[in-house]
Amino acid sequence: MTKHYSYQNPRGHWAIAFMVWKALFLREAVTRISRKRAAWAWLLFDPVIHVVFMIVMFTAIRMREVGGMDMQAWLIFGLMAFSMFSQSSNQCKNAISANTALFTYRQVKPVDTVLVRAALEGLLVIVITLILVGGSLLFGTDIIPEDPLRCLAGFFGLWLMGLGYGLITSVAINMIPESGKVLDMITAPLYMVSGVIFPLGQIPPPYQDWLLYNPLAHGVETVRAGVSGFYHHFPNLDLAYLYQCALFAVFLGLALHRRFEAKLIAQ
Repeated sequence: MTKHYSYQNPRGHWAIAFMVWKALFLREAVTRISRKRAAWAWLLFDPVIHVVFMIVMFTAIRMREVGGMDMQAWLIFGLMAFSMFSQSSNQCKNAISANTALFTYRQVKPVDTVLVRAALEGLLVIVITLILVGGSLLFGTDIIPEDPLRCLAGFFGLWLMGLGYGLITSVAINMIPESGKVLDMITAPLYMVSGVIFPLGQIPPPYQDWLLYNPLAHGVETVRAGVSGFYHHFPNLDLAYLYQCALFAVFLGLALHRRFEAKLIAQ
């Protein structure tokens, strides 16, 4: 009787994927920290300095509250919420070109580098937010969120949107390098139209309705609404809309990576 032996992989596909993500995550973290002298300090304090500058500017014009919410909390959580999208998407779009040498290992796929960069940036934004909240508590300003789950839901939705956008742009930039400049022109105004530094609730209804097509505005306002129950956010706030757009972007980005994986590796 002939015996048939079948080879069984001692490690499943998911186990290999997690090992690759762990290695890439550690590599990205070490690279970000040791790229330049005192890079870790600038990594943390650069956004802190930006937030402090905005707080000083709003204080100079004697603004104490925005929409029934403390100005300091309104700025910190608004800026950090938008950073959750912008930092993740900006780092993701260049992930493939920065890790081309790693694609010689068949376990490493282009999509892995994008996913890991998004995870690292999301973690950094959370750490910086905690530093800002802790600093505010030291100076006597209590800005701890009243509804942490709602606040985290907004942060996660914005991170997911940044991941989806990064997945799409990482393919677009590598397939058509000229598209990078066009994408930068498109995303530059998002800082202004997402209600980061001025309340969208004060915009007249005809124009406000147009701005509400921007899913980022719903995420930023959801984070602020989770911080203070007295915050007067714009009407028709819809966190589900943000998640619908984010999931669509993620699935589209994953499909593009699946379709053009061979070309991305060969470049």
